[in-house]
Amino acid sequence: MKIRNIVIITIGAIALGGISFWIGQQAYSWLPPEAAAESRLVDNLISFLVTLGSFIFLGVTSTVIYSLIFHRAEEDDLSDGPPIEGNITLEVVWTAIPVLLVLWIAGYSYQIYEQMGIRGPMEAMHMPKVVESAYAAPQDATDTPVENIDVVAKQWAWVFHYPEKNITSTELHLPADHRIHLALASADVLHGFYIPAFRVKQDIIPNQTLDFEFTPIQEGKYLLTDSQYSGTYFATMQADVVVESADDFHNWLAKVATNKPIPANNQAASEYAQALNQPMKTGWATVAPANPPMVNYDR
Repeated sequence: MKIRNIVIITIGAIALGGISFWIGQQAYSWLPPEAAAESRLVDNLISFLVTLGSFIFLGVTSTVIYSLIFHRAEEDDLSDGPPIEGNITLEVVWTAIPVLLVLWIAGYSYQIYEQMGIRGPMEAMHMPKVVESAYAAPQDATDTPVENIDVVAKQWAWVFHYPEKNITSTELHLPADHRIHLALASADVLHGFYIPAFRVKQDIIPNQTLDFEFTPIQEGKYLLTDSQYSGTYFATMQADVVVESADDFHNWLAKVATNKPIPANNQAASEYAQALNQPMKTGWATVAPANPPMVNYDR
């Protein structure tokens, strides 16, 4: 009888493992496209968590259903169950397994965090003036950055400067399959550099310049947003991120280099001006948006 139960439990565990693994693989389709090399790290972690969570959920649910079907009390049976005393071995097992699972999840998550190279606000505040690069990539990446871009976040606009051509833009253009180095800076308050399709998010600290690196791998247009609440019009602080071939990228640089700088369109400034012209005032104080940056290219 014991052998039969062991066989049934083993077959059931294998079946649940297979179903859980399949569900975990479906998790990849729930996420935005993997537009950067770093996104694979995060997606693998999410797939792992979904697989593990599915196995636990299905295991608990199937056990409850099995008990309801095969261990129901007879009709009109109001007697008490058998007086079973505590089982030390069982208690140790069901305590040890969750602890090991939590340690496994924490270790794997921390490993991904380290590989992504994301710096927290307090960590950045204690860094020296010349900071080391925060490598948002697998640990075995050895590519030398080929594009250096200065990024300035302000209330409420993103400004991108390409030092090689002395070009300023409100749209971030990147060459695919090339290592990108960003020098992140804030002109006023705490901001957050966040591109969901890249799975990269980095806090930007005032009075700090933070080096940040990643590798876009899929051409297309993506969204950059401010992940930190930075004031009244922070929802307007978005920018397009265009990943294109190296040839198209350099053609864009050459074309934009011929443009004369002009004031960029700024939605926050427009909304602020409209609010000032309203006959009825809300009475809520707000920070005036920064002056529109002078750019060679405006989206």
